[in-house]
Amino acid sequence: MNHRFLGRARSVVIAGAFSWGIMLSAAHAQSAANDASNGKTHFALSSPDIANGGKISEAQVFNAFGCSGRNVSPALAWSNAPAGTKSFALLVHDPDAPTGSGWWHWVVYNIPAGTTSLPADAGDPKKNLIPAGAVQGRTDFGSPGYGGPCPPPGKPHHYHFRLYALKVPKLDLPADATAAFIGFNVKANSLGETEILGLYGR
Repeated sequence: MNHRFLGRARSVVIAGAFSWGIMLSAAHAQSAANDASNGKTHFALSSPDIANGGKISEAQVFNAFGCSGRNVSPALAWSNAPAGTKSFALLVHDPDAPTGSGWWHWVVYNIPAGTTSLPADAGDPKKNLIPAGAVQGRTDFGSPGYGGPCPPPGKPHHYHFRLYALKVPKLDLPADATAAFIGFNVKANSLGETEILGLYGR
């Protein structure tokens, strides 16, 4: 009698656990589907010029301070921005630079919400390759536009190409705003971000 009771109880527990597992799997699947439909997990940035986690090529390297690259900003493309995105901002930063606050290499904001890419060399202000209305902010090189990697000799530095989706169509900032000030305003209005990490050393 006891053996029969234990056997039935064990069957009930196993069946219950199996049913609970199915319910959890369904709940996780539904949550993932909801996230995907809301653009929460799939905001993505890519580049044909920089592999995420890979070495940055000489084409994107700075052409001064002992470096002899071509200083061409990489082509970038993105997709699945969060719902409610009204503009984008791109911040490129090296946290390993020996300054105490890293080094800002490229700052672009007020990129229109309908934009999904930037062509190669868009970081050269003279070529007018960024979308109308977008602004290239002043970097730590002292001027607007892209400035490529050129770290001191030693270990490779990490270069974060971060794209932010913003909840405002425009950031009203001074023309001479520092990259840090721009970054503060970008993060204060961010709906989400995505990034590519590049490495470079010499």
